[in-house]
Amino acid sequence: MRIYLIGFMGCGKSSLGKRLARRLEYAFHDTDHEIERETGKRVWELFRDEGEPAFREREREVLHRTAEMDRVVVATGGGTPCFFDNMEFILAHGIPVYLRMSVASLVHRLENARVKRPLLQDLEGESLFAEISERLAEREPWYMKANCIIKGETAKPDHIISLVFGSDGSA
Repeated sequence: MRIYLIGFMGCGKSSLGKRLARRLEYAFHDTDHEIERETGKRVWELFRDEGEPAFREREREVLHRTAEMDRVVVATGGGTPCFFDNMEFILAHGIPVYLRMSVASLVHRLENARVKRPLLQDLEGESLFAEISERLAEREPWYMKANCIIKGETAKPDHIISLVFGSDGSA
């Protein structure tokens, strides 16, 4: 089984994914980290050096390789479901869980993040809020196709397990 965590950047896919994987005794796979490992560059450097279209191609390749994995929690990049056939792939190969968060919560997290986000570079305050609002509105139709939708601000591994496997936690 593959569980795909989807949602906007900064919603906690990686941190929650690691905890969920430990709880389930699954492997954890982060598509952004895999791209960084393969290229030797940070995501923001790839955006800068190669552009978004090239990054999205790499992202799709890494996502499609997850079809060979089993018993894995996959943290996707924030835009992953919104490009190519990625959301259809995710739906066909696992269970997507959307970590849904309000714009205000995302702004708070992203303003205080240590990780550089290429699509939000040099934005703060009202301009950051406006950009996140616009991008989230564009992406939400893909995110809402997920089998499970959970409030990202309060998401816990056990809640995801009960949604995915049922109340007794068995597959």
